[in-house]
Amino acid sequence: MMKTQNSAKTRSMICAAAAILMACPYPASAQTPTWPNKPISLIVTYPPGGGADAMARLVAPKMAEALGQNVVVENRPGASGQIGAGAVAKAAPDGHTLMLDASSFAVNPALFSKLPYDSVKAFKPVGVMALFPNVVLVNAQVPVKNIPELIALAKSRKDAVSYASSGNGSAQHLAGALFESAAKVDMVHIPYKGGGPALNDVIGGQVPLFFGNLASTLQHVQAGKLRALAVTSGKRATAWPDVPTLAEAGVPGSEIYEWNAIFAPAGTPEAVIDKLSEALNKAMENPEVKARIAQLGGEVQKGGPKAAQEFIQAQMALWARVVKGKGIVLE
Repeated sequence: MMKTQNSAKTRSMICAAAAILMACPYPASAQTPTWPNKPISLIVTYPPGGGADAMARLVAPKMAEALGQNVVVENRPGASGQIGAGAVAKAAPDGHTLMLDASSFAVNPALFSKLPYDSVKAFKPVGVMALFPNVVLVNAQVPVKNIPELIALAKSRKDAVSYASSGNGSAQHLAGALFESAAKVDMVHIPYKGGGPALNDVIGGQVPLFFGNLASTLQHVQAGKLRALAVTSGKRATAWPDVPTLAEAGVPGSEIYEWNAIFAPAGTPEAVIDKLSEALNKAMENPEVKARIAQLGGEVQKGGPKAAQEFIQAQMALWARVVKGKGIVLE
């Protein structure tokens, strides 16, 4: 009899314990799957084959190694990056959808009266990957050997100097506009439908001046078709140690970079942002990545989300001032 009562008591205690376990919620760590628990989509806001796409495909495998999940590059080009950015802004903020954008991200709020998202509120920067300075270039037949001579020519008469770009509001157009403001000169902007045709006409002598990136113009300088007058970075480019910076040439306040950065949708948990930032920094330290960026004339950036946020905000303020000051509008 005593044995039967003890067995019943034991069964009762087990049932009570089971009821308590079922009633109590599990700890958050047990409820929430470990992140990342599926492949990460890295949306590039520009077409395949361009600079942004190249950067994405360079770092995606390295980030995947650090995160233990595939990072899949997906191109969603259009409307100066707005198509891809709009998709990321609407994505679930769970760390499985990211965006790789370019310096146009900081320009668009000034160029477009209305965007399908709020550039400041819709995204969280993960990190700025690299900075790529522009190069001030003239056709080799132009009788200008340095920046002071270029400024003197521009001031000699109205419309003395024109410069080509890939279109209104493009990186080359904005670089020229900032140079005009910093050097206190007026030049003629000639927009083309693409950087290739613009550069070809500068090489051909139809337009004297171009603000290009080092990677796409280095071969033409080495071939003697173009002359490099200055770089727009804060320090001299490794590839062109003899070419001064614009500041060294007497034009301070004209530091210009093209850049790439990775963003997550707003609302992504800080812990996830921090892990993404760690993975990105690890990828940027990879020798293969560093060598490729150096080959393109860029400089790897270090720092976390806070540094990226400060840099991007400063870029937005800079280009808002240039766009408004020069009255730049899209046609």
